[in-house]
Amino acid sequence: MICEELFCIAIVKNNLNPTIMTLFVLYQTDVWKSKSSRIFCGVFDTREKAIDNAKYNGLYTHYSEVIILEVTLNLFEET
Repeated sequence: MICEELFCIAIVKNNLNPTIMTLFVLYQTDVWKSKSSRIFCGVFDTREKAIDNAKYNGLYTHYSEVIILEVTLNLFEET
């Protein structure tokens, strides 16, 4: 299953109201932070939980970096 399918399943199961939510997506990547080296590690509702999870699972090393992307759900924007 891909990330988008997991989001949809979680929203349907929890019967969430269609409000604007901010989620934080945690990735582990190489020291150059290239998009091709990103490994998906989880989705969290606060930045602090994402950082704590990255520390707990040892994602910070000399050869890797952690990226936390802020994603807003139920918001349409044109770029």
